[in-house]
Amino acid sequence: MGLAKRIIPCLDVKDGTTVKGTNFVNLRQAGDPVELGKAYSNAGADELVFLDITASHERRKTFTDMVTRVAAEVNIPFTVGGGVNELSDVERLLYAGADKVSVNSAALKRPTLINEIANRFGSQVCVCAIDARFHEGEWICYVNGGRIPTERKLIEWASEVADRGAGEILFTSMNHDGVKNGFAIEALAELHEKLPIPIIASGGAGNMRHFSDAFIKGKADAALAASVFHFGEIEIPELKSFLKAEGIKIRI
Repeated sequence: MGLAKRIIPCLDVKDGTTVKGTNFVNLRQAGDPVELGKAYSNAGADELVFLDITASHERRKTFTDMVTRVAAEVNIPFTVGGGVNELSDVERLLYAGADKVSVNSAALKRPTLINEIANRFGSQVCVCAIDARFHEGEWICYVNGGRIPTERKLIEWASEVADRGAGEILFTSMNHDGVKNGFAIEALAELHEKLPIPIIASGGAGNMRHFSDAFIKGKADAALAASVFHFGEIEIPELKSFLKAEGIKIRI
């Protein structure tokens, strides 16, 4: 049956607070990231992702302090991202206690950053996040928190990311983000078919069936969600029981 599928709550952090929006805008507060992370760890989440969504030089110390606090409270792997531009950023976050580091905009602007991280710390540390929007028949990659389109296409960029040594890809469909109508199944299936590394599905979770569709139809290795977990719409133990009943290999 292969490896167990993973359930990953995502915590977008702005000024020390967890926030969640729709289509990358209209943010609302969802609680303290350390307390939420601890609760998810206790509830049976497989991993966590923390993203500093307004990362800047001034706020990095605050975010690094939060990573240290998270590491002291959770007993599952967690990934951090936001404002990771060079190896010193990776080193700082790993030293603070993170297991993996996510890169996005910086990698699109300077793809060799992926090679550098993989060569220095190992592929397992490097998660490449890709934010893409489906527009006029193709998936276009965006930078700066989904604000600026690039000329890169999803499959082409994802293939390069894998070739450069990233350990996995976190693919967020901007069209589906926060809408709760399901994940981008066809794009996930294509990524699975064409890439040799794990794919994390992100954007669109609204009910438990959406998760099973991501695993069964989209062939995703993990599924990430935010608001359905933050606001109590889906409880992780119930989700895992549902997925197991659907025949999906999952850690209970």
